[in-house]
Amino acid sequence: MNKRRLQKAVVRLLNLPRNKYLLYYILNKIKHIGYKVSKTTKVAHPSTIMIELTNHCNLHCTTCPREYDYGKSMDKGTMKVEQATAIIDEVWPYLDSIGLTGMGETFLYNDLALIVDYIKAKNKGIIVSVSTNAMLPNFIEKVTPLINKIDTIQISIDGLEEVYNSIRKQADFNMLHKHLRLLSDMCRVSSTTLMLNMVVTKENYFQMPSLVEYASDSGIGFIEFTLFNLASVTDIEQSYYNFYKSGEFLNIVKELNHTIQRFPNVSVLNKNFDTLNGFRKCPFPWSHFYICWNGYVTPCCAKPFPKELHFGNVFTDGVMGVLNSKSFRNWRKLWFRNITPAFCEKCHFIDIEPVK
Repeated sequence: MNKRRLQKAVVRLLNLPRNKYLLYYILNKIKHIGYKVSKTTKVAHPSTIMIELTNHCNLHCTTCPREYDYGKSMDKGTMKVEQATAIIDEVWPYLDSIGLTGMGETFLYNDLALIVDYIKAKNKGIIVSVSTNAMLPNFIEKVTPLINKIDTIQISIDGLEEVYNSIRKQADFNMLHKHLRLLSDMCRVSSTTLMLNMVVTKENYFQMPSLVEYASDSGIGFIEFTLFNLASVTDIEQSYYNFYKSGEFLNIVKELNHTIQRFPNVSVLNKNFDTLNGFRKCPFPWSHFYICWNGYVTPCCAKPFPKELHFGNVFTDGVMGVLNSKSFRNWRKLWFRNITPAFCEKCHFIDIEPVK
């Protein structure tokens, strides 16, 4: 368990549900273990979910599925407050964490503070996380009231200076830098953790070590590096993944490891390079269930497009009705047999060979 997860686990343990809800929580954990041991395709109530409050965004990033065929054809919208609270009402006694981000920019959702307050009123120990590009002109104004309420704010960065600007279209690194400095100062003595996330591509990989140093200078203690997932990127061939085994990439990884040692105040949570091929590598049939703004549950966050595939709608069938639907259970049968669905073609869980 890494440092960040340990911190959040302590917060959760100190704030477990009370009264009858503690019993519900414990019994659900036991059910989860029982289902896992028996290898059933059913799942207990989820301990973590992702709610896509909106899939509108203010940027056009080259690493984002929105910019390719699936994303261009997706319906766009915003979840109603009463729809979001209905989801929370169904699952909150069992939750350890909840993410409030999907294909869109979280802080475009005008009622974000209301939703966060609603979750914390149910149980303040539920770990709430959001992801943001931090590029709205009024970002600081929007985020300030949520410090000490949101547990983790992840900022997508994908590079520094002009590299950042070239990948995150319509963004401005100078504005991002200003916002990060202000946000870091506000969170320094708060319970809100900041984390940078970089999607590693051919255009930015050489800046991984520099980003660790930048995080240290900015007072941000956590970074996550993830490899470019091509599952929904229709314009790039699977052979792109060969780059992650190239000499130039591996040399930068070595430099990154040395840099991490030089800056012990920055924790690199996940380089996601030493992967194993196969559908059984994927955790999403069992956890981190993704609920789109219009209620549909899709297989994962990498390709959350209901027009391509979904397992049902929580607004009509409830969360558990969808999670244990026949179609979702059949999906898990494929997982047990390690048979990769066509939907998952080019996913980095499947098609990137281990990067040693």
